[in-house]
Amino acid sequence: MSIDINCDLGESYGAYRIGNDETIISYVTSVNIACGFHAGDPTTMRKTVNLALENKVAIGAHPGFNDVLGFGRREINISPNEVYDIVIYQIGALEAFVKAEGGTLQHIKPHGALYNMAVKDGRLADAIAKAIYKINPAYILFGLANSELIRAGKRYGLKTANEVFADRTYQSDGSLTPRTHKQALIDCPKQAAKQIIDMIKNKKVTSVQGEEIPIQADTICIHGDSTHGISIVKEVTSTLLQSTITIRNFMEKI
Repeated sequence: MSIDINCDLGESYGAYRIGNDETIISYVTSVNIACGFHAGDPTTMRKTVNLALENKVAIGAHPGFNDVLGFGRREINISPNEVYDIVIYQIGALEAFVKAEGGTLQHIKPHGALYNMAVKDGRLADAIAKAIYKINPAYILFGLANSELIRAGKRYGLKTANEVFADRTYQSDGSLTPRTHKQALIDCPKQAAKQIIDMIKNKKVTSVQGEEIPIQADTICIHGDSTHGISIVKEVTSTLLQSTITIRNFMEKI
């Protein structure tokens, strides 16, 4: 039994520093690098790509809405064609840095509001999957477990990774609890680890409404920019190893 652990990296911007990239990267097997829309800039992208290569973790693009002020977490009224275009644009930017530094891009994981909207909106999910397929059908699509994103990826013949969250709670429909809700985040490392073990071993997660939801876990997301991110990833890692669950990159499982 094994699992991939991913985190979002490269979300600093100019003089502003966000996240604990250098610390958390030693605990994960995949990283999703911001592409300059919701966060990141050319220099940050290049440095983060090199950080990932130095630590031998898989590199993914993390495209989001062009919304630096809202960190890409505000919903934007956008057409599927526009989603297709911004995803193509951002993947292309990161792909160039990865190639220039001698690396290989492995996966794509949408960010923030774009991710959460595409979880439920099949048209937006289709636009994202189509963009990935058109650029390189070998790229893996990371999406919320059992979501429209995963279904869209499969329609295009993409490899897909069902993503679960250690530090977020779930609604009864399988979606993540909105960040505006007071119960959206899990701050307790032990609670986060317990949720992950339940997902992997029992293939279920308990929603904030108390319902058990079937779930498939291929990769775990832990947010390195959160206050408790490092504590949570340490506890989750320790608990996984104690439970004889190997931590390794998603592609090694295929």
